[in-house]
This record gives sequence, C-alpha cells and structure tokens, in this order.
Amino acid sequence: MSVKAFELVPAVERDQVMGEKVRINIECIECCGKHLYLGTNDCFIHHFLLEELTTPRGRLAYSAQKLLHKYLGLKKPVMELKAASAIERLIVLCDSSITVVDMVTLEAVPTGGTKLKGVTAFCINENPVTGDAFCVEMAVVLARRRTVQICSVHEDRVQLLKEVSTPEQPCALSLDGYNMCLALSSQYMILNYSTGASQDLFPFDCEERKPIVKRIGREEFLLAAPGGLGMFANAEGMSQRAPVSWSESVMAAAVCFPYVLALDEGFVTVHSMLDQQLKQTLAFRDGQLLQDFEGKVVVASSKAVYILVPLPLEQQIQDLLASHRVEEALTLTEAAQRNIPKEKYQVLHRRILQQAGFIQFGQLQFSEAKEHFRKGQLDVRELISLYPLLLPSSSSFTRCYPPLHEFADLNHLTQGNQEKVQLFKRFLISFLHEVRSSDGANGFREDVDTALLKLYAESGHESLLDLLASENSCLLADSMWIKIINGDLKDSTRPDLFEYVVDFLSFCSNLELVWRHADWALQRDPKIGVQIFCRRPVSEEQRGQLNPEEVISYLQKHSQALVLYLEHLVLDRRVQKEKYHTHLAVLYTDRVLCLVSRPSATEDQISAARQKLQHLLRDSSLYRVQLLLGKVQASEQLLLERATLHGKLQEHGQALNILVHQLRDHPAAEEYCSWASASRSTSYRQDLFHQLLGVYLDPDVPGGPQTVAAVDLLNRHADVFDPVRVLKLLPEDWSLPLLRPFLCRTLRASVHARRTSQVALGLAQAQNLQLQHDRLMHRGGPVLVSEKKGCPLCHNTFSEPDCACLPGGTPVHIQCVARRALDLPSEHRQENGHSSNHT
Repeated sequence: MSVKAFELVPAVERDQVMGEKVRINIECIECCGKHLYLGTNDCFIHHFLLEELTTPRGRLAYSAQKLLHKYLGLKKPVMELKAASAIERLIVLCDSSITVVDMVTLEAVPTGGTKLKGVTAFCINENPVTGDAFCVEMAVVLARRRTVQICSVHEDRVQLLKEVSTPEQPCALSLDGYNMCLALSSQYMILNYSTGASQDLFPFDCEERKPIVKRIGREEFLLAAPGGLGMFANAEGMSQRAPVSWSESVMAAAVCFPYVLALDEGFVTVHSMLDQQLKQTLAFRDGQLLQDFEGKVVVASSKAVYILVPLPLEQQIQDLLASHRVEEALTLTEAAQRNIPKEKYQVLHRRILQQAGFIQFGQLQFSEAKEHFRKGQLDVRELISLYPLLLPSSSSFTRCYPPLHEFADLNHLTQGNQEKVQLFKRFLISFLHEVRSSDGANGFREDVDTALLKLYAESGHESLLDLLASENSCLLADSMWIKIINGDLKDSTRPDLFEYVVDFLSFCSNLELVWRHADWALQRDPKIGVQIFCRRPVSEEQRGQLNPEEVISYLQKHSQALVLYLEHLVLDRRVQKEKYHTHLAVLYTDRVLCLVSRPSATEDQISAARQKLQHLLRDSSLYRVQLLLGKVQASEQLLLERATLHGKLQEHGQALNILVHQLRDHPAAEEYCSWASASRSTSYRQDLFHQLLGVYLDPDVPGGPQTVAAVDLLNRHADVFDPVRVLKLLPEDWSLPLLRPFLCRTLRASVHARRTSQVALGLAQAQNLQLQHDRLMHRGGPVLVSEKKGCPLCHNTFSEPDCACLPGGTPVHIQCVARRALDLPSEHRQENGHSSNHT
C-alpha cells in the first residue's frame, strides 16, 4: 500500500552548524517563513535563511545561508524556540527560564512584568483568544508546581493572565483557544481553563517514554498512546478519526495533511489520516527532531537539518491510479480539496473520476465504472471511440490528451475474447441508454443515437424499434420504415412496425414529415392512421402542433378518418365549438339515412349508427338543431331523433305526440321527460310529466285516452305529480282502487311533508326564542334609580321606579324622553331615530 509522498532534501549541513566543534548538537528548531532558527547544546542560537531552488531535473532543493549566531551566556542547552512574527520576537527556553530575543539581531529584549523562571515546558496558542494581533498567548509549565500559567507576550513585557491548577505535574502540553491538552505523569487530559471543565483521556507513563502532545487543527490534538498508537482527540475528549499505528519508540510527530509523520530511532514513517494506512517509510538515522511549520516539515539529527518535501498531490494520485488503487486515489483526491483552488479542484476531480472509471471498466467492474463516468461528466465519445466503427463517419472527435486510459480499442482490451466483447457491448448499450435519457449527451446526440442504433441492429436488440420510433438523431433515411411495411424490405424483428410508425409521426415535431406520410398511413389503415392527429394536443398556436381546421380540411377525402377525428374533438377532448359538433352530427345523420335507404344494411348496422346519433343529439347542446331537424323531417324511421330535436327546441308537446301517438313507445316517452327535465327545477319537471299525462288522457286523438298508460305513469312517478292538479284532470268515472297506489304514495308524501314542516317550524321558533334570550342578556345589567339621583334632562330627582335609559345606561324620566323627542325637528329624528337597546 506504499506511495511516495515525501522526499528527504538536505537543508543545513553539518559544517554550517558546528564548524570544527565536534560535541555540538542541535537541541531545538524553529522555522518562520524563510527563516530557520537552531538552538544547540552550547547555548547558541543560529539563524539561517532558507532559499528554495529547482534542480535541472525539476526537483526541489534548499540552500541555507547563515545570517547570524548568538551566544546566550548561560552555558546550558537551548531547549525550546518559538517565533512570534507579529512582534518580531523569538521566545527562548534555556536554563529553565524564558527569554525574549529580537528575531533579527538575536539580542535579548528587556521585558517588564512577569519573570518566568523554573519553567520545564511552554507552548504558543495558535488559536489565541485575546484578539490582540500584537501579542502572543503562551502556556507555561513551572517546575514542582501543579499549575500552568497563561501569559501574553508583548514587545516589551510578559503579562500573566491566569494560573490554572492541574491534578499532577504536566510533562508536556499544547494549547488551542481555551483548551489545553496535557500530558501528566500518568495520563493525558483535556482542560478548558475558561470554564474549568476537564476530561481524562487515557493513561500514559511519561517516565517510560516521551509523551507527544501536538495540536493539529482547531480543537484537535495528536497524542502518543500506549501500544504504539497515534491517537486523535478533540476538545470534548472524543476521537473523530481512527488511530494510526506507529512504532513504540516514536519520539516526535508532525502533520502535513493528509499525512501524519512519525520519527523513531531509525525511520520516518508516513501514515494517511484518511485510511490510517502506512504509506511510506524513509530511513533516517540519529533522528532527534521532527516538526511541521506552516506546511513545511523539518526533520533534524543532532548534526544536520533536512526538509521533508511533499510530492504534488496530483503526482501521488496518478501514482495510485497507475497501480490501479482506485479507492485510495479517490480518497486522496477528495482530501486535496482543502489545498487546491475550487475551479482547479473541480477539473482535477472530474479527470480523476474519469480515469478511475476506465480502470474499473477494464476490470469489468461496470456498475462502479458507470457511476464514476456519470460523476466525472465523461465525454461519452471517449467511451464510444473504444468500440470500432461505432462513431458516425461525420464525427471529428479525437481523444483527450493526456489520455484517460491505456487502451487502444476494444480488441486490445479483450484480446479477442468474444465473451468479454459481448459484456463490454452490453455495458455500452446500458450506459448510452442512460446517457440518452438524461442530459449526459452534452450536445453529441447524433454520436450517441447512431452508436446505439448500430449496437441494437447488430445484436437484434428489442429496443431497436423503440429507438427508431422515438425522436432521435440517428443518421437514417426516414423512408426506411415505409419500405419495410410495404414489403420492399424484409425485417421480421417486429410485426407491429406500422403502429410504431404512427407513434413516431404522432409525436414528431417535423410537420413536413408528418404531412408527407400521413396520407400513406390513412390509406393503409384509417383507424390507426388517424391517431397521427388525435394524439397531438389541440392547439392552434403551440409550435409543432397541428391546427384542427387544417386537419379537418385535409381529412375530407378520408371519410372514416374524418368521423374518427371529429369524435376525438367532440367526445374525447370536449372541444366546445359549434361547427365541430354540427359537422359530426351531420355526418352521423347522413350515415344513418344512407343505411336506412340501403337494402343490404343489417339491423345491427342501423341500430349502432342510430345509437351514436341519438347519444350525440341528447348530450350535445352546441349543434344547429334546425339544420338537423330539416334533414330528418322527411324520414318516418327517425321519429325518435325528431322527438329529441323538438325537445332541444323546447317543443315538448310535439316531441311527446311523436313518442306517444306515432311511435306508441310509452317507456321512451317517460324517459324523454326524465332526460328533458334533467338539471332543471322541480316545477319544470312536474310540468313536463303533467304534460305527458295530458297527452295520455287526450280524448280527441284517434283511439281515445290511453288509460292504462296514464295509470302506470301515475303509479310509477307519484312523487313528481301535484295530486290536486291530477284529481282535477282525471275523469270522474275512474274507480278508487285503480288509483290506490298513486293516492297512498301521495298521501304518505303529503303527511311526511306536513310533519317535516312542523318540525322545521318548531326548530325555527326555538331558535328565535333563544335569539331573543341572547338579545336580552346582551342589553346589560340592572339600572339603579333612587330619590337622591337626578335626571340629567330635567335635573329633578326620581319619585317612581319607572324610567328610561339613554345610550350608555344613564336613567332619565320617561316623560323627559318623550318631551325631548317632540322637541327635536322631524328631519333630525329621522336621521337619529334608530332605536337603542338601552331605551
């Protein structure tokens, strides 16, 4: 699982540090921009300027120029150096004391305020809380005291901010905001010095091995744990990353995202923070120090300094892809997002996804390859070009450079294995089908559709005709289908090709193509061919749609198709235009008259045609009634239709006479009354049935009154009739038993109506009484009068309890109110004469 992530590059040579002194060792390092500071065991600080160089082979190198060295005069090792660039100061720990020196001259700077002595360790707060840009926050551990002092370092003074007690003497510490991560003598802990909240982490024996406490990000620390583990912990004491497994003898660690580097006795190991795997091992003998400074990782022996130069992430990703380690490459790519500008990252991410897709494509991992192609927005022609002769001859596509894969074509990929060839072709069919149904074609629809057409045709795929029947961009002559259907070409793949042609023309936006082939389709099968027009939305303005007027005019020479199209407009689409309804009714009428006059016409044909006509005459109210009445007036066989037309003209007497006396169809007469009075008022319906009863009882017609029909009508529809009008109309010689069903139902209905009205009246009275009660309750409380209380109108006191109230409840004499009303002008009384609830 190795990958080359870093190169070890010399920075400061042995001679530059010690010269001719053999016993000089490097104790600490600090790097600030191009400035490198070394602290040695002979109490010297060495200042170097690092310059980055590029070798002829394109590799990164460093040149160190020594600017200055300074002896601190304490004859003790310089244990720690921390740069404070904001105030141009270098904080030095030497001989258990904190000294502040100038970063340029290395001269000690006099500082007032707190003197820091007996110090065993200190750290800088890289996430300061004071908000002062010209000071540095620092945490200091004092010897033999279970406390940590929080200080601020200014150009001319050190100020104590807070002293924090700890359970044990800290051995090492790191600071982020208010959160301190401490290595105590027996364990690690997190302590918030603002709130006092603390969290024990895990045990660690500081006497056995050196603790590591390193801030690696906001509120996150890296710790050396037992068992050779590098543990991550946040400010809440939780670990949001899995630990890395390093050596038991690790003495220092650094972070260069996304890697954790660890230094032990003989090696620098590189571990990924993403999958916690060991990625690289670099041999490094006599290692003493390993630190990261603003993305620059410095490793030092006791005599020299080196820089661990990270290789570009793009190169690392390409190395992983070259080893077919797709998941690692994608994980590293996503991690690189924080270090690369957004637009550049998006380009890189898409390309890596495409490369990963082709690697998995070559390994027959088609579902993963498809997903990476989709996310990487692959130019689909890159994939099609691997399949010989699938791109159209007119395509000018060339593969991108550098190439996304190492394949020449499908033959190179499969080495002639036909089983694999079919697998790859089935994948391409599936992928192109998804691309075609989405926006993935990216303007290359002709390439996609033509490739699919060739693949479908080669394999006899069932979707071949679906592709052709839909709107497509295939390079195919549009007359091919017609030749197959007419038998000029042979194709047995699908017997219902004619229906597919009609489907295609029904949704084709090329109206010229529709008109060109519509006549052929109508001649072959009018019932199916007319669907070319019926399936289109009815619109006279929308682009790509046909005007119904043009269609009707075009269909005049195709009578059956014309009827079907008008039925579609009138019955299915419910288009509310008089000329369409009249045209269809005339065609229906002509059809019926033609069948009636033709001796060879069967009863079933005539009946079916008449049912269509009758249905339209009853349901539609938009056709020209007089026109149709003139057409059927002379036909004695269309009496029912004539009756319906008279009904449309509100000529119910003529209609009922036709039904009763000419057709003698009593059920049809009753049905007519029900139909003609539908959606009408109760009185209209009642008048129509009374009119039918009058026709039955008319004595002046041949045959006289139709008593049986009248009795049946009364008994079946007793609830419709007014019994008083019926009794006045009936002959006096009719027997009572004959009318018993009618009279019983009528009497029962009358009693029920009377009782229902009484109940309704009672409920209304109760409601009125309740309303009066509520009104009285809302008039207010009692009005108090006494002999001591005066009337505001006459200013005399009350001698009797009778009184009136003005608006607002003020009592007055009744006679005062009457006199006041008489004194007002009549017009004023009219304007203000509304009564008050209080009067």
